[in-house]
Amino acid sequence: MTHGRARTAGPEHRETSPYVELDRATWAGLAATADSPLTRAEIVRLRGLGDALDLEEVQQVYLPLSRLLSLYVESATALHRRQEAFLHQPQPPRTPFVIGLAGSVAVGKSTTARVLQQMLAHWPEHPHVALVTTDGFLLPNAELERRGLMHRKGFPESYDRRALLKFVIDIKSGCDEVLAPTYSHLVYDVLPDQPVVIRHPDIVIVEGLNVLQPARRGADGRAGLAVSDFFDFSVYVDAGTADIRRWYVRRFLRLRETAFRDPASYFSRYASLTEEEAVAEAKRIWDTTNGPNLTQNVAPTRSRATLVLRKARDHSVSYVRLRKL
Repeated sequence: MTHGRARTAGPEHRETSPYVELDRATWAGLAATADSPLTRAEIVRLRGLGDALDLEEVQQVYLPLSRLLSLYVESATALHRRQEAFLHQPQPPRTPFVIGLAGSVAVGKSTTARVLQQMLAHWPEHPHVALVTTDGFLLPNAELERRGLMHRKGFPESYDRRALLKFVIDIKSGCDEVLAPTYSHLVYDVLPDQPVVIRHPDIVIVEGLNVLQPARRGADGRAGLAVSDFFDFSVYVDAGTADIRRWYVRRFLRLRETAFRDPASYFSRYASLTEEEAVAEAKRIWDTTNGPNLTQNVAPTRSRATLVLRKARDHSVSYVRLRKL
């Protein structure tokens, strides 16, 4: 990989692409004169199991990304004002800027979402940044059992897609208050009586496995609306499949020593496994559920993203691919 410049080929070998690709050094240089607004303690709190997130990663990867996103938000605000002037009449306030964030299980998308939420909120132009994960829009376990889909949890058909679509439409309609369901990873189920309440956010980050899925076609052949139709910007966190599988197994082993030991945990039965048994079980789960979902449903949506963060074997971001304007 080249360093310190965009990854491009010579004129005789250059292939056309809708993306510009920037290596880590080039991307980091875009915010070299700015300081990260997050402290080391905050980074540790935001970091997920197995993530290689540190002050350098935040400074070199997420600071430039937060600045780019801030520019997009500012541009949307300016366009709103110009549209208002064009229409010669006052318009409602600009609707929230919505960012979709997708990627595989264990790739680190949740950490990316949390870091971006905190960093974007430090920019004075948009201090109110809400984060919603699509886990809350999974069908309740009882319904998944009824439909025979518990083994397909995380696949597109395991979500209440109508509710998720309505949520994003309400956000982009400028509703004063929008509710999102909450999901508990401890009990592995939706908590229907504990919704997240969102009021007048500047930015909303919607994070989940399948948020970039295209619209489904109905029985009449017509395509409906997709959640991603209402995104102003989208990010896909990418990595090699073998690396993600290895990270998943490593995370499973860490959970076996921590969260799985809670008697209230849905996965408490895994706490008593030997390390060898835990590795075998993690690989089985990956190979039968998470791996196929990644291959069949998640990875094919990567090309729909505005920006791709590509991770190396050590979980750090190695290059960035940004869609051209």
